[in-house]
Amino acid sequence: MNKKEWIKSVAKETDEPKELVAIILETGLEEIYQSMKREEKVTLRDFGTFYIDARRSGTVFKFNPSAKWKALFGWASSYKGKL
Repeated sequence: MNKKEWIKSVAKETDEPKELVAIILETGLEEIYQSMKREEKVTLRDFGTFYIDARRSGTVFKFNPSAKWKALFGWASSYKGKL
């Protein structure tokens, strides 16, 4: 799924205009970007956490999926809810 498809899907699901959904999603992504620039951790419940890991060899961008996502892919998880 690319960004255009994502916007179309969210617009359909929420019954909102694609233009409004595009602005909201773009703004959300920009906020994540700005937080990462400040080396702040970004946690989205039931999705995961984005963070910067500064190492000797350089800075690494990381993503740690939530327990729900780990369970979806069969990774070790304590998640017991519906997938």
